[in-house]
Amino acid sequence: MADRGECERVFKRFDVNGDNKISLAEFSDALKVLGLTSQEEVQRRMEEIDKDGDGFITLEELVEFQSANPNLMRDVLKRL
Repeated sequence: MADRGECERVFKRFDVNGDNKISLAEFSDALKVLGLTSQEEVQRRMEEIDKDGDGFITLEELVEFQSANPNLMRDVLKRL
C-alpha cells in the first residue's frame, strides 16, 4: 500500500500550478499521461475522489481515495 509520502509525491506531480489543489484540467492532463483519455472517465474519477464536490482534489481527498483504492494508487505510482 502507498503511504502518505507517496500520495504527496503523486499530488505534487498532478498539482502543476502549485496551489495545493488539483483542478479538473490538471487531473485530466495527468490522467492522459497515464493512458486515460476519455473525458467521461476523467470526470467520473474526479467526482469519485472530490468528496466535498468543490471541483478540486485536495491532498486529504487523495489520501482518503488511496486508502480505499490501494491497488489503483499502486498502479499510478508505477507509471510515474
